[in-house]
Amino acid sequence: MRILICPDKFRGTISAAGAAGAIAEALAAHADEVVVKPLADGGEGTLDAFGGSNRASVVTGPLGDPVKARWRISDAIAVIEMAEASGLTLAGGSAHNDPLAATSYGTGELITEARLAGAHRIIVAVGGSASTDGGLGALRAMEPVVRFAGIDVEVACDVSTKFLDAPSVFGPQKGASPAQIRMLEGRLSSLADLYKAEYGRDVTQLPRSGAAGGLAGGLAAVGARLTNGFDLVAEENELEEAVANSDLVITGEGRLDSESFNGKVVGGVLSISARCGVPSVAVVGDQDPDLKVPAGLEVLSLVEIYGSDRAFEDTARCLNALEKVFGDYIGAL
Repeated sequence: MRILICPDKFRGTISAAGAAGAIAEALAAHADEVVVKPLADGGEGTLDAFGGSNRASVVTGPLGDPVKARWRISDAIAVIEMAEASGLTLAGGSAHNDPLAATSYGTGELITEARLAGAHRIIVAVGGSASTDGGLGALRAMEPVVRFAGIDVEVACDVSTKFLDAPSVFGPQKGASPAQIRMLEGRLSSLADLYKAEYGRDVTQLPRSGAAGGLAGGLAAVGARLTNGFDLVAEENELEEAVANSDLVITGEGRLDSESFNGKVVGGVLSISARCGVPSVAVVGDQDPDLKVPAGLEVLSLVEIYGSDRAFEDTARCLNALEKVFGDYIGAL
């Protein structure tokens, strides 16, 4: 039996690569061949899904302090993860973030580094941001933006939110109060007018333009393409071919809910598996009890099997311990 393991990260507990490795160990006795492909949806983990970093640069962090950000360049293709330069974790999480001051400037510095290193295509993964600056910080770091003419800048987005909706949708998780959200909405409205006047593009109606607090919209204003992050990662990893050549597909993430099927890894893998006629299993940290699980998807919840404390505090060991559960499932196929 050939088993493909292709999870997303379990946010806050284990990376996609770590989860895939732990699941692979649990399956070792039940498969003739195990293929591991850690995935991402345009958020954190996208850099690793493209092969990991081979460069690091010191740039401006989300609150102004210098940070060391990993990135990648190979064959004139650069991959940048916003979370490395302007991520919420770098700001100390929502409790310590300054939603009004947080900037995407460091991400713009990384994009500029990639251009100077000879990149002809720059992929920017924009999940996990601290900022809601509409990309203004990044564009200031990229000035003059005319030097990016002819460079293919592609923004890998993990949401479809529009530009002006970014503060209300993402502001609370970045620590913004209701009053701050209103201020951020006003800022982005003014920025949209500025981008239209300066670059000739109305970003307000672009799907995905609100990703990363509007960074996606800011980059789109100067010519970047906004794409579905999962589709981009799946293409890079030749996922459909890998699924078609497998007898069983195992994916997973930290929490399974309705958003899991809205451009995220689990939903994307399930769609490909169904198209290829290959059974699929989702191993998740937890599951929304009200979620109606799509037909054809088997779900293994670590919280249900091991309890919440163990599932979240020792996720890797819980995944390792699924050997018997996997054995029973595979034996019933």
